[in-house]
Amino acid sequence: MGIWFNRHAISQCARSLIAVCSELHFGARSFCNNLNNGIALKDKKLVRSGRNLIDMFSLHVLLQQCARRRCLLIGKGCHALAIHLGLAADTITCNILINLYTKCGMNDCAHHVFDAMPFKSIVSWNTMIAGYTCNGDDLQALKLFSKMHQEGTQMSEFTLSSTLSACAAKFATIECKQLHTIAMKLALDSNSFVGTAVLDVYAKCNMINDACLVFEKISEKTAVTWSTFFAGLVQNGLHEDALRLFQSSQREGLVEEARCYFSLLISDQIVEPNVLHYSCMVDVLGRSGKTDEALELIQLMPFEPTASMWGSLLGSCRKYRNVGLARLAAEELFKLEPENGGNHALLSDVYAASGSWEDAVLARKYMNDSGAKKDMGSSWINTKGKAHIFGREQKEELFV
Repeated sequence: MGIWFNRHAISQCARSLIAVCSELHFGARSFCNNLNNGIALKDKKLVRSGRNLIDMFSLHVLLQQCARRRCLLIGKGCHALAIHLGLAADTITCNILINLYTKCGMNDCAHHVFDAMPFKSIVSWNTMIAGYTCNGDDLQALKLFSKMHQEGTQMSEFTLSSTLSACAAKFATIECKQLHTIAMKLALDSNSFVGTAVLDVYAKCNMINDACLVFEKISEKTAVTWSTFFAGLVQNGLHEDALRLFQSSQREGLVEEARCYFSLLISDQIVEPNVLHYSCMVDVLGRSGKTDEALELIQLMPFEPTASMWGSLLGSCRKYRNVGLARLAAEELFKLEPENGGNHALLSDVYAASGSWEDAVLARKYMNDSGAKKDMGSSWINTKGKAHIFGREQKEELFV
């Protein structure tokens, strides 16, 4: 009849595990460290008929380790031990068992434990719904959520986000709108987890206008939120909007967000990345201090590096005082723009920022000797509808 109904098997397995745990002398954690090699169960000398009981905490540790390692055989033995110890109705024990069985892909076993629970906490519902979703049984996840809602059980952001993931997999727009309404009633629609999940469903169901509204309302946008929105724009053919989002992340220095967008651009077949996209990514990495990563991107990209890329990298080297990389970037700039004295001046600034004053003076001297000229700075003002440009040498005239 199987482990569920064979009391003799349950009793025997429980006694064996009790004996094993008592003989090992170093607790549940050490016992789990030996799960992979099977020594603990194969050694017949350890399997005795002792009645030494481990406590509930140690059993929970055993079950959690089994779930983490996807060790179903030992997990079932621990389940038998839980029944032997009278913990079959304990809520925390059952929650851990549900997690174990869903992690091992045994949804039926998990649901058996869930149905038999005399009291189901919100963790019980969340774990079961998340288990169905992770194992691709999205319809059951939606049905279980509906039952939870009918019973009036309190929901959390994790309940909604897990169920919304099932909606996204099934392109269930009606259910998504219902969940979105529930989230608004619970004041969870601006939550990062819930909002991102709603955004994902709307984007996948071609409801991009609704997705935009959800995106704007999310209070704290994570890298996952930004990348989900970016992917939604691309999937719905809004490539220009997606590129503007990528460029805005460059200006605001959102490194992880920009990295997500860039990865999507590289892997997507519709939008073909060009040298401008690579230039933006180099700038983002450099501004955040990841100058070595920026250099690696320049060297690996399928385009010839531009002067703006090397100039951006050189400017970042000044900020983070990376003299070695600054020399490399400057050499490439001198090849591309031999007459641009600004590059020499920027290299001189890098030396000065790092305290290499002699090198700074030499860089300025080389600029003068080579005939390279640095464009003078200028500014402008608008008076009476006309723009007036003036340089540094005109400052006295300006204040007259």
